[in-house]
Amino acid sequence: CRSCLVKYLEENNTCPTCRIVIHQSHPLQYIGHDRTMQDIVYKLVPGLQEAEMKKQREFYHKLGMEVPGDVKGETCSAKQHLDSHRNGENKTDENSNKETSEEKQEEDNDYHRSDEQVSICLECNSSKLRGLKRKWIRCSAQATVLHLKKFIAKKLNLSSFNELDILCNEEILGKDHTLKFVVVTRWRFK
Repeated sequence: CRSCLVKYLEENNTCPTCRIVIHQSHPLQYIGHDRTMQDIVYKLVPGLQEAEMKKQREFYHKLGMEVPGDVKGETCSAKQHLDSHRNGENKTDENSNKETSEEKQEEDNDYHRSDEQVSICLECNSSKLRGLKRKWIRCSAQATVLHLKKFIAKKLNLSSFNELDILCNEEILGKDHTLKFVVVTRWRFK
């Protein structure tokens, strides 16, 4: 589970199963979320999701911090759902199904807007390329440098994104680095 991996990776930078190095200095940045497995667990264990959301709210409240966007959104919908049942409001299956499909459609159109966001200024250092019309973009912190390269190549009508290098502080960034990783390692104190 994630908490076991986090505890393990606080001391190690290798996979606990096969011992391959995950990342030399920041292995925690490369743990993926298995949302499907999490959904299965939430469906199998009644009340677990609500209990975890409550713990998260209490944790952030105790620290005096704002609840992150995705947790806050889940909290509101779960709270509304629980409140309607406490107040004795039982919706018909038809209305419930309609709302569920609308929520699902809205969830599908999220496009990572609930992720932590990063604002980036893109400046062209090459005389061979024209600059972008809009040099500021805002995107998910989970996007990678490769995503950024593909986006820029598409905007500049380049035949291949491999023609581009993305630099930060005159250092070429690795294509697998997330923008969060770049912020933490390259812009931490700026």
